[in-house]
Amino acid sequence: MVTHKDTVLGLGDGGAHLGLICDASYPTTMLAHWTRDRTRGPKLPLTDVVKALSSETADLVGLRDRGRIGVGYKADLNVIDYDRIRLRAPRVRHDLPAGGRRIIQPADGYVATVVTGTVTQRDGEATGAMPGHVVRGSQSAPTAP
Repeated sequence: MVTHKDTVLGLGDGGAHLGLICDASYPTTMLAHWTRDRTRGPKLPLTDVVKALSSETADLVGLRDRGRIGVGYKADLNVIDYDRIRLRAPRVRHDLPAGGRRIIQPADGYVATVVTGTVTQRDGEATGAMPGHVVRGSQSAPTAP
C-alpha cells in the first residue's frame, strides 16, 4: 500500500484531534523504518520517500510554491542526520488553552528546521522564530527568472 501510485505519504497530522491521536510522527517513521530499518521486505529508496513527503504532497494539495529547492520556492527545509533519526515515546502534555491536552512524540536526528529561510528549530528545540503564516488556497509555482 505504501508504494501504490494513489497513496499520499506526506499527510501526517498533529492538528485538531491531537488529544486523541498524534500521527505527526508519520514522516519520521517513513524515513527511519521504511528507508533504513525495515527488515521484512525491501526498503524503499530514500529519494522516493523524500519526494513523496515533499513535492508530491505539495502538488496534490495545490501548494506548487513548495516541496522543491529552487529559486523562488519557499525555503522550508528539514536538515536531517539520517543515521540518528528515530522516534521517542509519545507523551501527553496539558498546555493548550484551558489546560487542554495534546499528545506529542519527539524525534531525534532533526538538526534544523528552516521556514521561509529562517531556522525555527535546532536539534529539536524551538529557536523562537516564527516566520510562517496561514496558507489559504492553492499557491502557484514561482515563475522562471
